[in-house]
Amino acid sequence: MNSSGSLDQLHAHLAHWGLRSFSSDGDYFAWQRATLSAADLSRLHAQVERKRSGDRQDEIAFYDLTAEPHILPVLYSQRYEYFREIGGRVLPRIGAATTALDYGCGVGILTTFYARHCPETQFVGIDRSSRSITVAQSKAHELGLTNVRFECRDVEVEVLRGSYDRIIATHALVQAEQDPGMPSRDWTTFERAHDERQQAAFEQRTGIDVRLDRLSEMFSPGGCMVIFEKTRQLARRVPFQRALARRGLQLIEPPEPIRYRLVEEVADDGPFYVVQKESAHPLTWNEAPEPDEGLPFNRAILRSVPRDPQGPNIPLYENHWPSAQRAWESLADRLVQQEETRRESDGRQLHVELGSAEGQVYLYCANTFDQRQLIVVESSRRAELDSYYREILSS
Repeated sequence: MNSSGSLDQLHAHLAHWGLRSFSSDGDYFAWQRATLSAADLSRLHAQVERKRSGDRQDEIAFYDLTAEPHILPVLYSQRYEYFREIGGRVLPRIGAATTALDYGCGVGILTTFYARHCPETQFVGIDRSSRSITVAQSKAHELGLTNVRFECRDVEVEVLRGSYDRIIATHALVQAEQDPGMPSRDWTTFERAHDERQQAAFEQRTGIDVRLDRLSEMFSPGGCMVIFEKTRQLARRVPFQRALARRGLQLIEPPEPIRYRLVEEVADDGPFYVVQKESAHPLTWNEAPEPDEGLPFNRAILRSVPRDPQGPNIPLYENHWPSAQRAWESLADRLVQQEETRRESDGRQLHVELGSAEGQVYLYCANTFDQRQLIVVESSRRAELDSYYREILSS
């Protein structure tokens, strides 16, 4: 599927759905305004706001609306690269499967793509948006596909029947996109306690408890599940992985974080998982932070360097990644001058400290949702960090 010919086939399939690829927000929104009326846009914006409430019926109503024929290509074109990245990874993993279930298939854009290129596999696409299912059925008929059927089903209110060699769940299991996840033990660590109450609360808030319970019962012997959700942040990744492990789902490929564009906006998403029950050679679930892009700590950069008074006031060292914790821990002769640790309104523990080390001054900030920040400047610029310290505590 990585060959240019296969990618061309995917692009042609998306074009058949009326989707367009854009690299410019200006071009995309110009097309949106030319295609959709002011009334359409007003309805969409209102439904987006209602969907954010997390209410099940509001979510279904949103996807019913986006399935309308003139709205569908405009809305789904924003996700053009998502379809390209995920379609290109899922297809080769269907392999010789006899049966495949696409859970949360939506209007069937990728389901029909898989069915076109795996004619020996019988596909079932399910979604709880009835209008989306109607569109999917119509498109499958238009494409002459006889190896796929679509059903309006909701695993949260009904038990599904059947067993499948492949189960596909992409952007369908975790519905609470704003949920921060599970906090670490405290601000000094990235480790999570094995707390069953916290784990159960996460699964219930995000809606994955019933969904995973029902889907994990539908594996054929030797079957596997392909999963891609918005769980890139460690605070969400750890409890999500634990939810999979609790149901006997074992990792059989290294997880893959994926980056793609939503027109100009970049989404760092995933990871992309392939899991199986009772694997002969399962991989170990990794609960450590990803390798990050933080500046490696080099003690030499803390030496005072004459600066141009007219030049930019850049720090001697600045790191906003998890590796900032290692840099902070390695500061020699660290002397804390001001610090505060408190519980925030959203439940996270926050620690902020201002101090001196190695002849310079630093500010360090950490919380239990894995955010870290270290800034080191010359002693003569202490007032800047004093101000920033107060700003963080008051925000």
